[in-house]
Amino acid sequence: MSSVLFDVPGPRARLRHRLYAAIGILVLVAAIGFVLYRFADTGQFEGRKWSWLEYKNIQLTLGEALLNTLKAFALGAVFALLFGAIFAAGQLSDHKVIRVPSMVVVELFRAVPLVVLIFVFHYGVSLGSPLYSVVLGLTLYNGSVLAEVFRAGVLSLPRGQSEAAYAVGMRKTQVMRHVLLPQAVRAMLPAIISQLVVLLKDTALGFLITYDELLDFARDIGSQFQFGRPLVPVTIIVAAVYISMCLLLTWLATYLEKRSRRDKKVIALEKKPAEDVVAAAV
Repeated sequence: MSSVLFDVPGPRARLRHRLYAAIGILVLVAAIGFVLYRFADTGQFEGRKWSWLEYKNIQLTLGEALLNTLKAFALGAVFALLFGAIFAAGQLSDHKVIRVPSMVVVELFRAVPLVVLIFVFHYGVSLGSPLYSVVLGLTLYNGSVLAEVFRAGVLSLPRGQSEAAYAVGMRKTQVMRHVLLPQAVRAMLPAIISQLVVLLKDTALGFLITYDELLDFARDIGSQFQFGRPLVPVTIIVAAVYISMCLLLTWLATYLEKRSRRDKKVIALEKKPAEDVVAAAV
């Protein structure tokens, strides 16, 4: 069997692909082994550099840093999603007085680096708590990106969706809120989750303005001479925490996508008996 774009690989091609995969795995294992060797050679696995994990106060501080990271992420994610939905609708408006300012705002905050926004809000506007500056920067930057994601999702939908809604007497705002945006969110769910992962990792920029999050915790503990300045061990722990949170977000996206597909199948099965009854009556 042949595909439209390429032929199915034959025995020799499959053997070659397996060889390439084996070589790639060996290179990856060798790279990881070299890094572990260098860590061991520089004493990063010594008990002294990991002894900080035994102290209850440090464990509590790590928990507080994790909660601060999650707090900034949760607030930034909620406000960024709201910002993206509002300004995506604004860019799709038929009124130029709404569409043009929405486009300017989205392009402006999407072009400015996030760290610059955080510095402006913290040192220029002086919002007080570093949390406010971090959340506001995350909201404006990631919200602008999400606005483009939502807009692309709405434009990718068939025109018949909006035309059918207009035919039953719905207004433009109702069509956008009840018909187009919910479908766009489901269609663009992988891109939305991907941007939320970026938002989660961007919370680490809060350490630049002394926000007590995970990276700031790593810097403080990593500079302690009494533990031999365990910067690498504490960084490994913090990286593992970030990887775990990103994997949880990915799992959530996969779960929601599977549930959405399952709901569609259930709706289709519920409609089919009714269609059979109508057909039998005819």
